[in-house]
Amino acid sequence: MNGARSTLERLAATAVSFPPLSRLTGRLSDLRLPPFALRPLLRLYVRSYGVDLAEAAESLDSFASFNAFFTRRLRAGARPTAGGAGVVVSPSDSRLSAIGPVPPDGRLEQVKGSTYSIEALLGSAEDATPFRRGAHATLYLSPAMYHRVHAPVDGRVVAWRYVPGRLYPVNGAGVRSVPGLFTRNERVAVLLDTEAHGPVAVVLVGAANVGRMSLAFADLVTNSGRPGGRSVPTEPIPVKRGDEIGTFNLGSTVVLLLADPGLVPAAATGDLVRVGQALWRRG
Repeated sequence: MNGARSTLERLAATAVSFPPLSRLTGRLSDLRLPPFALRPLLRLYVRSYGVDLAEAAESLDSFASFNAFFTRRLRAGARPTAGGAGVVVSPSDSRLSAIGPVPPDGRLEQVKGSTYSIEALLGSAEDATPFRRGAHATLYLSPAMYHRVHAPVDGRVVAWRYVPGRLYPVNGAGVRSVPGLFTRNERVAVLLDTEAHGPVAVVLVGAANVGRMSLAFADLVTNSGRPGGRSVPTEPIPVKRGDEIGTFNLGSTVVLLLADPGLVPAAATGDLVRVGQALWRRG
């Protein structure tokens, strides 16, 4: 029975992994529907997933499309940012799937018995080297959550790499059934240089249904047919802890890598965390 279930999960994940299908879903989610058609759909989504509308900066009636609602901003003060020297905060509202040290071999656990390399995740052995023996966290964003991504530390954006790929679901079934899922899905690795922690990488991993990611400081929009590659700004882009750096359009995971080995976790695997909440503190 378990073998049959695993096979069905794998087939289901494969069936929705194609970027063209997600692009079609994206176009549908961007449609500007008349209020009489859109509002009942949004209310049904809110009820089904338990979305907290009290946190939103705008009322439900103000959104012109489903995607505008999904990428909604929060009201001022809804996500205070933890202060203190050496604090690393959560870049997203998430379920903390994993948090801990990066093993010397640079392989992170996707599920028990299945690992993937940080070189494959970042698309570069050179970029991955500083993170061996550092720290990592994997953060899963559910459909009910706020889907913008923020800087976990003070620093400077020195580069970003877009890696085109598939768009498997990143839910439990997808993670269990697709080996190396986070190295196969479309993703964007934002590389930061920091005084407090050394190199930091914030990796936005796309997923089925739209699969589109955008950056707040560049014109990159993924799953749009553009080629992948590494980009370097003319000058490093300064960011403060809590600044917005990117947006997910449906389905998403963030993998956070830090070169700093001297951090003590302030949260644990399985925790629900919010943007700006402390993930690590200086040991």
